[in-house]
Amino acid sequence: MGFFSKLFGGKSKGANSEVEALVQKTLEGIIEKAQFELSFEINSEKEEDGSAVLSVQFSGADEEMLKDKKGQMLDAFQLFLKRVVQHNFPEDKTNITVDCGGYRDESANALIERAENLKTICIEQGKSVYYRALPPKDRKVVHQYLAKDPRIKSRSLGDGLYKKIKIYPAKGGNSAANGAEDAHHE
Repeated sequence: MGFFSKLFGGKSKGANSEVEALVQKTLEGIIEKAQFELSFEINSEKEEDGSAVLSVQFSGADEEMLKDKKGQMLDAFQLFLKRVVQHNFPEDKTNITVDCGGYRDESANALIERAENLKTICIEQGKSVYYRALPPKDRKVVHQYLAKDPRIKSRSLGDGLYKKIKIYPAKGGNSAANGAEDAHHE
């Protein structure tokens, strides 16, 4: 514990330092028990709306394990830390993000690149296209990106955790097939 507190200790600027201390202690415990070869750095900042964001950056020999299977271990760490904080500080609104070697940015960029290709097809052909089934966090990235273009709309389709995204021309777009396409699929 002393080693980590020397590396990562100190007063935090922004977030609740009790929450940060809990996150640090929890991570140290997991890493020690699981014998992961990982170190981490915690950064905290205040958002404009007053909420706090803690970001955890992992590094070390076991980085690839964290990124494997589409980042499921990163997601698991993130969810677990959120639950621990919620349990210990029910009123706290700190958001926690966990990343390793820029994995989240790379992943988001790949999602956006595919969305851009589908958007182009949708606009050029004036008809609906579909993005493969995605988990909620990935759908959010795609929807937020697509929402910036008024020529198209998007929505999630299906039941369960993984849903497809329908990308379709917005009403009043420059496509003749627009009205028929929407009526056909909705």
